[in-house]
Amino acid sequence: MARIIEIHPTDPQPRLVAAVVQVIRSGGVIAYPTDSSYALGCHIGDKRAMDRIRRIRRADKNHNFTLVCSDLSEISTYARVDNWAYRLLKAMTPGPYTFILPATREVPKRLQHPKRRTIGLRVPDHRLVRDMLESLGEPIMSSTLSLPGDDMPQTDPFEIERLIGHQIDAIIDAGPTGIEPTSVIDLSSGSAEVLRVGRGDVSGFL
Repeated sequence: MARIIEIHPTDPQPRLVAAVVQVIRSGGVIAYPTDSSYALGCHIGDKRAMDRIRRIRRADKNHNFTLVCSDLSEISTYARVDNWAYRLLKAMTPGPYTFILPATREVPKRLQHPKRRTIGLRVPDHRLVRDMLESLGEPIMSSTLSLPGDDMPQTDPFEIERLIGHQIDAIIDAGPTGIEPTSVIDLSSGSAEVLRVGRGDVSGFL
């Protein structure tokens, strides 16, 4: 069963953050809170952990994973960002948005959209996640924790334990999250296209 790790949401204890990072580095799958809802996460280079997330989500090979990044400079390592897109990203991060951008060679092909060679990236506005990313030193490969048949993502760590505790390695309890996924904006074709309306305000694009 997954270990539940209780961490303060605005003043995360460094030793507990380090424990979470160790789970990721050792090939584990975690459920963790973000500024939108809970997400499943693992190490960017771990195909076995990624396949475990696919099985939990019952997702096919075309399922889009997201790289959760610490800041804009990290995004530019993994995606090609034009000047207009950079200005938009600067205005909207950190926040509850996922941006679809052309992937660079730093992104393993298995994480890219198989035809368009794009990748989803985001910078959450969440202190614990920022501390995790700083300690890890690279993005977390991530997917919204929405299970088959769910209308909304999971938000309660103890319900997550009941449902999938036997399939993952750690559940991070840092208080309540929102109940909506991120808003998804595609910036890969030279303009902004809203693919999903979620917690992030997209009224300026509609």
